Amino acid sequence: MKSPPPEPRQPLRLLSVVLPARDEAGCIGATVEHLHLELRLHQIPHEIIVVDDGSTDATWALLQELHTHIPECKPVQNLGEHGFGRAITYGFDQLSGDAVVVMMADESDDCRDVVRYWQMLNEGWDAVFGSRFIRGGGVIDYPSHKLVINRFANFCLRVLFGVPLNDFTNAFKAYRRTVIEGCRPYLSPHFNLTVELPLKTIVRGYSWTVIPITWRNRRTGESKLKLREMGSRYLFIALYCWLEKYFSRGDYRVR
Repeated sequence: MKSPPPEPRQPLRLLSVVLPARDEAGCIGATVEHLHLELRLHQIPHEIIVVDDGSTDATWALLQELHTHIPECKPVQNLGEHGFGRAITYGFDQLSGDAVVVMMADESDDCRDVVRYWQMLNEGWDAVFGSRFIRGGGVIDYPSHKLVINRFANFCLRVLFGVPLNDFTNAFKAYRRTVIEGCRPYLSPHFNLTVELPLKTIVRGYSWTVIPITWRNRRTGESKLKLREMGSRYLFIALYCWLEKYFSRGDYRVR
């Protein structure tokens, strides 16, 4: 599952991992430590940008402590309006790398997949999308009602845009920095950014491929995604990107 093969490119220099975090004191330490260890073992130069998005627990204090013994961990605070999409966009504004992976703070994403993302980006792809629903991928403890809604939403997006991707809504994806800059401005203040990013990547003509990934439901804390609030927001972004695809006359496509 992919666009046309990429052109050969110079090796990437630095991987930035952006993690939005709100009230994640119960898991953020393990997430950062495990990710840092995995990247260090594979000798991947990296920075871990954790965006504290208005936490009211000990998240910020823990992040500052992590920074003292893991210098690659770079905590920042989003002091403006809060929201999942706003936090990620703020993280994009801070990154130093020429590649970026968006990852969840609750360790539901497998840090070993971050290594595979880096390897695929270094093959020349502009973006690498993980799918939990292709051979080799999988989910653990996915709530059944959320799974049904997820599969329906992804099916609709697949049909609407005519592309062979079945996991648009998963945030855990990898991009070259040129894609992140080329997809601005971002309109999504909330979880609908997870749809805006891959759709704009595809619609604007960047090269992309798909690899299988695994996902595990959080073991601590509470999910910040509220399904009842997201339907109209996902729909708005999908329609916006659809209009760009069919009516912008290619004005935003990568040259």
